[in-house]
Amino acid sequence: MVDVFSGRLLVSKDGRSVDPDEALQNKVVGLYFSAGWCSPCRDFTPVLCDFYTELLEETEPPAPFEVVFISSDHSAEEMVGYMRAMHGDWLALPFHDPYKHDLKKKYNITAIPKLVIVKQTGEVITDKGRKQIRDKGLSCFRNWLEGADIFQNFSS
Repeated sequence: MVDVFSGRLLVSKDGRSVDPDEALQNKVVGLYFSAGWCSPCRDFTPVLCDFYTELLEETEPPAPFEVVFISSDHSAEEMVGYMRAMHGDWLALPFHDPYKHDLKKKYNITAIPKLVIVKQTGEVITDKGRKQIRDKGLSCFRNWLEGADIFQNFSS
């Protein structure tokens, strides 16, 4: 993810600044394009939370997976409220970072919610993360892991 977020900071749910090079190294990353005002987003976010929690808190070792939220909220306050109310303990691009527009263009985001699963290089593994989680649950992670070229002992 060095290529995608190079020179930027991400923020955690509690507002801390996070170095993406450290936080995303050797992980499959889900870029979650979403907003609190969007009802399909509010419908899917709890599903993504459960998926994230099961992968990171209920597997030993935790799965090499991280979510980065890219907000389409109308204000920074809306974004923070949505994150606090509904999000898992994942990361976000700061609201005022204009890079979110570049990411939407790069990953061809025309509607939300959209969960794009990417390799370390930013190359797309799938742009159908939301559908795959809904259809296959945790088992889709193994396919993402294989597509990511990250070799680690992981069993779901």
